[in-house]
Amino acid sequence: MNKDFPRMITYLRKERKLSQKQAAEELGVSQALLSHYEKGLRECRLDFVVKAADYYGVSCDYLLGRSADRSGEAGEAPEAIPSRRQSAAQNANRRLIGSALNAIFELAAFAKNRRLDHTVSNYFMLALYQVLRRLYSANGSNPQEPFTVPQTVYSGYAEAAMRKNLADIESMTNPDSESYLQALGEIDASPDRVAQEHPESVSEISNVLRQAENAIAKMR
Repeated sequence: MNKDFPRMITYLRKERKLSQKQAAEELGVSQALLSHYEKGLRECRLDFVVKAADYYGVSCDYLLGRSADRSGEAGEAPEAIPSRRQSAAQNANRRLIGSALNAIFELAAFAKNRRLDHTVSNYFMLALYQVLRRLYSANGSNPQEPFTVPQTVYSGYAEAAMRKNLADIESMTNPDSESYLQALGEIDASPDRVAQEHPESVSEISNVLRQAENAIAKMR
């Protein structure tokens, strides 16, 4: 069984606020066996994957980390039918990113520091600005009046500004820095705590982390 399955069945159980004993009874296995599945100590058979998917109302692909969408749909709209509608995969990714952003801003708000809030917001605004401008400017006939920074230099300046914001965030979150925000050291962001306080988004956040780290791994 892949490494995502134990984490997903654990998060889905906690999302529904079920005890391990209750979930095990309803899934037709012993609590000890379910515990082993959730910890990745034992591999389950395919019939249990199907049963768990039906029980939690998700697809097998979602349980196995093969799809970011709970329904398992990840196909794109047919090319022969032009449409402005988002594909299932795009909608799933939008939800994932939205959940991650909410989690980030909630963690930042814990410090009750305007400078941190402003810096985090600026970082994401600059990232969005770059992507938006690149997509907009892909068609050379689109007017450039909405932008005041010249086309030839905006990317370099935006990257520099992002690095500055990230450096400020690192300074405020580094315990060895004079700018460190002490309140951040009191944040309890353990998986169990996150699952308890944000059951509706914990699996989405887990998917964001997994997809990002998979992308990083490809760069190594």
